[in-house]
Amino acid sequence: MTERKVALKMIIDGKERDVTFEELALSNNLAQEALVRLLIDKKLIDAKGLLEMMEKVKQERYRQPDEMQK
Repeated sequence: MTERKVALKMIIDGKERDVTFEELALSNNLAQEALVRLLIDKKLIDAKGLLEMMEKVKQERYRQPDEMQK
């Protein structure tokens, strides 16, 4: 059986609850998707612009080691 690794501990209504890395990642993913949908629905951003910015960030963050020295 896989061991549950605790990412953080929360106290809700005086009760302690362990949150796993998987639960935390899922929660972050859901919140991010909801935020993006809301921004698009309210026409504060457009989907194409978001995808372009994601590609830009990806290129900046995930460069190959030899590219980092340039």
